[in-house]
Amino acid sequence: MSVNRPDPQALAGQRLQWLEQRQQVLAKNIANANTPGFQPSDLPPFERQLQRAGAAAGVMRTDPKHLASAGSDGAVRERRNAERSPDGNGVALDVQALKVAETDQAHALALNLHRSWVGMFRTALGRG
Repeated sequence: MSVNRPDPQALAGQRLQWLEQRQQVLAKNIANANTPGFQPSDLPPFERQLQRAGAAAGVMRTDPKHLASAGSDGAVRERRNAERSPDGNGVALDVQALKVAETDQAHALALNLHRSWVGMFRTALGRG
């Protein structure tokens, strides 16, 4: 029985698109840090998007000595903004800054993986 695995380059492209959209959402949150009543938003985790698409079939065990997957549902628990400003704004700049940094690191990782993948192909073709 074969399992359909997504193309690594296509997966990296989807991840980069998701990261770009998330940066836009986080930038909007930060831009509205002083807007009365504004509530920050975020995208659902990328893993949830993969599960919906059927691409995440779980971690493959290629050896019986490998550890089994814990089976996480991909849900991210965030603290609720208990500290709202008097005008009802729920943006916590420290939380948004951490999310921006996390997204930036994930973007750099996805780009590096994509470059490595292309480099392997070039090497295999004798063009590296």
